[in-house]
Amino acid sequence: MVLLASCGEYQQVLKSRDPDYKFQKALEYFNLKEYGKAQTLFDDVAAYYKGTERSEDVLCYIARSHMGQKSYSEAADYYAAYIRNYPKGKYIIEARFQEGHCYYLDSPDARLDQDITRKSIDAFTKFVELYPGSPYAEQAYTEMGEMYDKLAYKEYLSAKLYYNLGSYLGNNYASCEIIAKNALKDYPSNSYQEELSWLVFASKYQQMVNSFEEKKIDRARDTQDEYYSFITEFPESKHRKEADKLFKEITKTLAKDE
Repeated sequence: MVLLASCGEYQQVLKSRDPDYKFQKALEYFNLKEYGKAQTLFDDVAAYYKGTERSEDVLCYIARSHMGQKSYSEAADYYAAYIRNYPKGKYIIEARFQEGHCYYLDSPDARLDQDITRKSIDAFTKFVELYPGSPYAEQAYTEMGEMYDKLAYKEYLSAKLYYNLGSYLGNNYASCEIIAKNALKDYPSNSYQEELSWLVFASKYQQMVNSFEEKKIDRARDTQDEYYSFITEFPESKHRKEADKLFKEITKTLAKDE
């Protein structure tokens, strides 16, 4: 009965032609966390308040209502609209942070397209540049770091795939090396540095093994340098035992040139 009464009341609010009444009821529904009802009512009065002081409130609450419904893409669009329309508005700090946060929450699995992840990074970058002392700043840095890690992980998966393909239909080790190096350059301090660095070394080693004799010594020296770089940066790496084993083979190759 309570549910039916509630639904009946909401239908009466929807039918009302009083925008102020609808706005107040929308706030009530929002505070009760009935975000779908709140959003519908805010949408209904948005056109009426356009150009007034309340328009700013309505736009922000529509974005918040979408957030409450976990409709992060829609929420991001409304926060972006708020930023465009009210660059110095009273909710601007919230809007700039939440735009990045919405993209963060909507960011897909690393195996999928990462345009949204990059949008999150761009939004957070602008936010921390403009509001470094904001209470949201620490969270923005944390979530931005997670987004960089996701991009690095995507590159790691790609590099690993090429490494596993080996010499199938070409020199996939070279592709692995390039992708891993670029990831280390583009995403410094990411959580996959050790794995990416290992792939650089391992792919160099495989190219040395599979190279023509006239190139083998030069590649062995290059691979030896990569070994030293790897163990210097990651002396306790889980790959250390395998790296040392490969180093012995590199040394044997170089000994033939003496």
